[in-house]
Amino acid sequence: MRSAPTPEPSTRRTETQTQPPGLPRAAAPLAGLDGVPWGEIQDSSGSAAAIPRLLRKVAGGDPETARAALADLRKRICQYGFVVEQATAATVPFLWELAQRPQVNCRAQIIQLLKNIADARQWETTATVYPKLLNHRENPVAWERAARQAVRARRGELKRLLADDDSEITRATTELARTLGD
Repeated sequence: MRSAPTPEPSTRRTETQTQPPGLPRAAAPLAGLDGVPWGEIQDSSGSAAAIPRLLRKVAGGDPETARAALADLRKRICQYGFVVEQATAATVPFLWELAQRPQVNCRAQIIQLLKNIADARQWETTATVYPKLLNHRENPVAWERAARQAVRARRGELKRLLADDDSEITRATTELARTLGD
């Protein structure tokens, strides 16, 4: 009985290997973004379906494109700097990720947005005067609480941001840390 010939090792270079073997594979930027049902949740404009596109522009855009996308995103998830929306909590983990990435052009502004979200109490304040707000099918008080909790859930990342060489980043992070009580 003949044994099958041993295949020759390939000397072709593969394009799929992007880092040396043995190192942990880096997470893809904004991994999980497409797993959020953006079209089923609301931002200030209606459907939150545009949020992934805006986050990708913030992540990979030149400074002007990134800042414009962040400004649009801010209007959609934290209007006026204090009114959060249903989509805000789902967006927060991606904002934290972008704030950690040195190649992102508007990191300090992202951290300031996280601070605004952590400070948001517009709906909660309104509900103290108008408690029927809590009985609405769409409960903005719950959105606000979920958004604040989403910011708090990642506060362990503050230490890394506080160690950043960019003084604008450290100043914004210090303000966020104060808001979170850290």
